[in-house]
Amino acid sequence: MLITTVKEGESIERALKRFKRKFKKTKVLQELRQRQQFTKPSVAKRKMKQKAAYKEVFLRNLEE
Repeated sequence: MLITTVKEGESIERALKRFKRKFKKTKVLQELRQRQQFTKPSVAKRKMKQKAAYKEVFLRNLEE
């Protein structure tokens, strides 16, 4: 459970913005969306390999 205390003299909008940032960092919503659909382990592994290959090529091009 996230707890955000409103500091003295701080506006509610600012505290709400801080709360939203904390919530986003916990990645609760992202995990919920992933759990809505089952992905086979082989598909997940293939996707990770493709992502790693793309990242390697991208970083190699940045060095040049």
